[in-house]
Amino acid sequence: VSAAAALDRAAGLPRPGGLRSAFYASRIYPLTLLGRAPRGLALHAPDPWPGDAALGDRLFQGRYRFAGREAVSPGGPVWAPPGIDPAWTAGMHGFGWLRHFKASGGETARRHARAVVADWIRNCGRWRPGAWDAAVLGRRIAAWSACAGFLLRDSDPRWRAAFLASLDVQARHLRRAALAETSGADRFAALRGLLHAGLCLDRGERGVARAARLLARECAEQVRPDGGHRDRSPARHCAALADLVDCRDLLLAAGRTPPEPIPDAIDRMARALAALRHGDGGLAAFNDSAEDTDPPAADVLKAAGGGARAPAGAERMGFQRLAAGRTAVIVDAAPAAGRPSDHAGAAAFEMSAGAARLVVNCGPHTARSAEWADALRSTAAHSTLVVADSDADPAAPARGDRRADGGAIWLEVEREGYARRFGLVHRRRFYLAADGADLRGEDTLRAAPGAAPAEPRPYAVRFHLHPDVAAAQAPDGRSALLRLADGAQWRLSAPSGLAIVGSVYFADGFARRDGEQAVIAGVCGAEGATVKWALRRVRQADRPADSLLQA
Repeated sequence: VSAAAALDRAAGLPRPGGLRSAFYASRIYPLTLLGRAPRGLALHAPDPWPGDAALGDRLFQGRYRFAGREAVSPGGPVWAPPGIDPAWTAGMHGFGWLRHFKASGGETARRHARAVVADWIRNCGRWRPGAWDAAVLGRRIAAWSACAGFLLRDSDPRWRAAFLASLDVQARHLRRAALAETSGADRFAALRGLLHAGLCLDRGERGVARAARLLARECAEQVRPDGGHRDRSPARHCAALADLVDCRDLLLAAGRTPPEPIPDAIDRMARALAALRHGDGGLAAFNDSAEDTDPPAADVLKAAGGGARAPAGAERMGFQRLAAGRTAVIVDAAPAAGRPSDHAGAAAFEMSAGAARLVVNCGPHTARSAEWADALRSTAAHSTLVVADSDADPAAPARGDRRADGGAIWLEVEREGYARRFGLVHRRRFYLAADGADLRGEDTLRAAPGAAPAEPRPYAVRFHLHPDVAAAQAPDGRSALLRLADGAQWRLSAPSGLAIVGSVYFADGFARRDGEQAVIAGVCGAEGATVKWALRRVRQADRPADSLLQA
């Protein structure tokens, strides 16, 4: 079965839909994309993202890994493996991995990269759902133009002509589809491809000016005054920033001044991204965000302009960052963005100590399992308070108050996520000591203003632990000793008692890891409920024997 036929039949791929989709798939449509192909590129685009020669070697062996799944095909690339999902399609057909061949260097890597591109043109050079979606197409055009110098050097004239003709056809389709098929962060990816096509294929001043103008408009519409992307997703924020950095660098390489909204947005977004990272450099797992991105957040910050540092005492994207010593706490303190993929993590928090993660949310699931995706969006999959095992309204109003004194930080967040269903308001207080060794919390449930007396409702305050954390409950049931990946030890204590039960974690959005969570359970009556807890670092001299953690 050809790759093209498999792509046509693949279930779950994003499709434009309706008459437009049928027209794109018709035999007539390719004729509308014909035109005079360029004989060369007017500009070889710079590539701000470093390649990895080791990954290039894996690709050379025919090992293609995207979206948590590896397809092995030593005889040549595989464009549509069985069970294909949209995220795998986006990774494979976006060609961001082409830079790893370039990093390998040498004629062998060059020939192999050309063969892969030729295979794609042969199998997927006409419109196909998924592979030709506007955001994927924009990434592919940018990747091909950024690697064009590597690919075209001493190339066969026939291969060169086919490569340039395919770029031209793809660019013509993207001009029609970029705005119609994208929104949010994906629109930056599509417009990035338009800008590459305009400058590298020398499409004239009008095309370049239009792409730059649309990018500036999207910066104004999608980037909030605090530098956060409107989706409130750290991963989508990082992707949008990476696209803008690439567009800025491309314009500068062409001797053009980027429109002011672009560098301004980059500067503000870099500071926001820095506030959403843990000590290991990865992102906090809120709103469908995995720990790592491609390109990595550290590379994006470096390319944005010197590696922005996390702002002190500022709210970014509705997230509050508390940082002291080597401890970082990131709290979801605002209503969700209103997207179907929003997580119901009202007042949830994550915590890292140095480069080791301690408290996490369960992460995203971005493959085709609707059951897992729904479960991981639930309130119970987050480190927060859950009432009656039900989800808090992610769009409910929120209020917050923050103050600092002598290096210590206090934060109060109040969410109405359970007001409509149960007549309850959740207030969460944090205190982080100046040395970062003492985090204290208080969760309170009280009747919402104007609500009838609340019926008794069970609640659970959940602390999902990173899978690398080993937990041992104390005999009195009021605390648990937690040993982190780097050997540091912390103690979670709760006067009302806690239990250690199972949990799961999806660091990359695809591969499940089993872990544990600490749960403080109780019942909220008419008088409300208050739960106090503390996470304190155990000093070296006070550490118990390892046998406690192994018990």
